Amino acid sequence: MNELNTEQRILMAAEAEFLAKGVDGARTTSIARAAGVTHAMLHYYFRTKEKLFQQIISEKFSHLQGIMLTSLLDSDKPFMEKVSRAIEQHLDFLAANPDLPRFLLTVMSGRPELLKEVFPTINVGGMTSVIQSEIDRNAQAGVCRLIDAKMLLLDIVSLNVFSFVAAPIIDILLGSLIENPDFIERRKKNNVEIILNKLRP
Repeated sequence: MNELNTEQRILMAAEAEFLAKGVDGARTTSIARAAGVTHAMLHYYFRTKEKLFQQIISEKFSHLQGIMLTSLLDSDKPFMEKVSRAIEQHLDFLAANPDLPRFLLTVMSGRPELLKEVFPTINVGGMTSVIQSEIDRNAQAGVCRLIDAKMLLLDIVSLNVFSFVAAPIIDILLGSLIENPDFIERRKKNNVEIILNKLRP
């Protein structure tokens, strides 16, 4: 239990350091200090800051994948309601991690090899196959149109992520909307309606 707590403290400190300074600017000495561990202990758990980065991003994507699949595969709810819930869960995840989209764009621009090592560990193909089966079944029943699951996921991600990627510009033009819970709720309704309109038969 103590080992898990130590590992989680290191991961939390590393996430804060990465978001504040980027991967290249982050220092393992600063991470160790913030986590309350020695530099040697940090290296015992993760060896390099690149390994720390990969662990953090892998956990983030796994968590996001899990909550969206849980929503989409809830057998007790109608299909359109499941899609709505998945969109809302994705937006809630982004609201809880508002700096993550811009950080990942920075990594993709400067250190794309770091993400190339993480992405193969995330079973996106399995996720799209499961969602496609749901779409196919519901399209056959006349509940929704037959669309490509990959396009559906791209639509959801594009709509939800944009407000967070463009937050600095939005703040200047429209004020600090991202931090306003009412804005997040309104974006949920807006984005759900756009996606459902595309899905309706």
